[in-house]
Amino acid sequence: MARFVCFGEILLRLSSPGGELLLQSPVLHTHVGGAEANVAVSLAHFGHDVRVASTLPMNRLAWAARDELRRYGVNTELVRYTKGRMGLYFLTPGAGQRAADIVYDRAGSAFAEDASGGDWFAAKPDWFHTSGISFAVGAEKVALDAMAAAKAAGASVSFDSNFRAKLWADRGVDPRPSLTQAFKACNVLFADHRDIGLVTGESVATPDDAARIAFALSPQLDTLAFTERKVLSSDHHELTGVMVTRSGVTRTKPHSVAGIVDRIGGGDAFAAGVLHGQASGWNTQATLDFAVAAAVLKHYIAGDFNLSTADDVKFYLTNAGSDVRR
Repeated sequence: MARFVCFGEILLRLSSPGGELLLQSPVLHTHVGGAEANVAVSLAHFGHDVRVASTLPMNRLAWAARDELRRYGVNTELVRYTKGRMGLYFLTPGAGQRAADIVYDRAGSAFAEDASGGDWFAAKPDWFHTSGISFAVGAEKVALDAMAAAKAAGASVSFDSNFRAKLWADRGVDPRPSLTQAFKACNVLFADHRDIGLVTGESVATPDDAARIAFALSPQLDTLAFTERKVLSSDHHELTGVMVTRSGVTRTKPHSVAGIVDRIGGGDAFAAGVLHGQASGWNTQATLDFAVAAAVLKHYIAGDFNLSTADDVKFYLTNAGSDVRR
């Protein structure tokens, strides 16, 4: 069991029923989410000691979100409460060849207005994780300071680029300067060739190109990981995992993901799988296989959280498929 701190905004997701457009009928389904919270819940299900650091408003929406994290084994002692509002996003699920769509309602949230750091590393956690979404909503300085503090405390640092064009556009801020600093500050980077090309301005076409540029940018970076997703329809994708270290490139076989229930949080499930494998001391192939399997299983769970346990993931990897576990 490793000790993790995950920093980011805890959100409420409101989504239309499957097959419907947003507000086509006066019904919305609610889930708690947020990229870093998703990673935290998944890591807790894998057996780790996980704390979420965040800022929430002092109201019943926030308390319900906090209690949902607690229900799944995540420690919320590092969550601050202040005046403000809850960050929201609205999801129209895709269907067939109709793409899913997200509307953000996060400007002016308690986190965006008053995210702040704290004494998060006195207990010497093993890992600190955050993502580019925290940067996009305005918490760049807090996140970068926390990455430096984690390093000083001896923790490994992971960063998921999680580029969200709508959020950056809403703020009217160039993402490259702060994301470049984040890339330089982490040991494990979750980013594909498009993210690295965006941040560095260089032409990146292959995993080898991505690794060469990322490793040159950050001497302390040891792992670059991402998934390749082939979208056949909104409910049928194909996932392949790629992990690049200074020793070379490792890939998984393609996994067919048909009959998707909910794809939101799949990337966070993958990130948690990689962190679980690294914290457990597994080799690169075993870590990557587990991470992609975790991402696959998330696609069959409604909501943002991957509620699969490590045993669930291992069962999938035995090629037992969807057989009944008796």
